[in-house]
Amino acid sequence: MTDPRTSIINERLKGIRRIIAVSSGKGGVGKSIIATTLALTLSQRGCKVGLFDLDFTSPTTHLILGTPDNLQPKEDKGLIPPTTCGLDYMSLVYYTRDKPAPLRGEDISNALIELLAVTRWSNLDYLIIDMPPGIGDAVLDLIRLVKKIEFIIVTTPSRLAFETVKKLASLLQELHVPVLGIVENMKMNKQGNIERRTKQLGLPYLGEIPFDSSIESAIGKPSALQNTAIAVQVKQIVARMLKP
Repeated sequence: MTDPRTSIINERLKGIRRIIAVSSGKGGVGKSIIATTLALTLSQRGCKVGLFDLDFTSPTTHLILGTPDNLQPKEDKGLIPPTTCGLDYMSLVYYTRDKPAPLRGEDISNALIELLAVTRWSNLDYLIIDMPPGIGDAVLDLIRLVKKIEFIIVTTPSRLAFETVKKLASLLQELHVPVLGIVENMKMNKQGNIERRTKQLGLPYLGEIPFDSSIESAIGKPSALQNTAIAVQVKQIVARMLKP
């Protein structure tokens, strides 16, 4: 039997011009920081932006943004995301708090469908989704449920990290899901292996982000985050995305 909630999801999302999922083959590559910086950068350029933290492994964008503990969605025929740092913001952390969410299989799908169905987004230029890493149930469900989703994939220079990216990219290509390109994060040398391998996959190489030790001190301080090497490179990526 079809879940009646699934018919509501695209109605909830119809006022959003573009939905961009920031994903990765594995954890620890800086995906959440890049997703948050991307959302902030688009907002600073005058776009109306939402940030949706759906990382079931460990939602962290609230820490990166430094959201206050009392920030909560408003209930009105669903959940209306609160505004923080100029973003409409929704996160799993509103439900899990600091506790683990050991969901699997059908439970993940049920939680994801519920979140998508009850969240009432306003009209947005962009909704940035911080995805769980890898190719799991949540990723497959989002591809199935969100009709106009596009992906940015984050990797590091590590061969191990890129091997998992290849699998994710292959899946998205097989399903004809648009991939805007691959971002290489935490780069520490001038080798071009990831750029070359990205092009071999037939995908755009969106750019490299050097390793930046100042990132840790910028956690919880959006203004400081916008002065990091990540922000500089993300601004260039955004400029290319918005180029007519």
